[in-house]
Amino acid sequence: MGTITHSFASSKIVELHFLFQNFQIMASSMLVKVTCLAMICLVLGIPLANAVITCPDTDITLTACLSYVAYPNPPPPQPCCDAVLDVTAQARTREDRQAVCSCLKGLMIGIPGLDLTALAALPKVCGANIGYEISPGMDCSKIN
Repeated sequence: MGTITHSFASSKIVELHFLFQNFQIMASSMLVKVTCLAMICLVLGIPLANAVITCPDTDITLTACLSYVAYPNPPPPQPCCDAVLDVTAQARTREDRQAVCSCLKGLMIGIPGLDLTALAALPKVCGANIGYEISPGMDCSKIN
């Protein structure tokens, strides 16, 4: 009977050891999952509003206005005004407004044949208040 009890106790110890190892693996796996979840929350929690608007984004958005500023025929098409209002709404911070200004300067220099008067009037015609007048000589660093 002592051998049976010893054998039973040994098998229970082996079983407990096996369960403990599985628990450690599960706990380790759970820690990894919780850590990953925390990292995802941190990444998703970073406010996207802090990202400065880029020229490629601005250029793509404003492509709806290219035909109008090349060959102005009032009024500008609605998709163009929608694009102007969209870019204006996205430019929430000083850095964003300065970035958009720099992008507009780049467009004026990079696309020959644009009607600069039509381009300068575009925000007002579309009902957007950008806070500065568009011109080739504008100083984007002074935009608030």
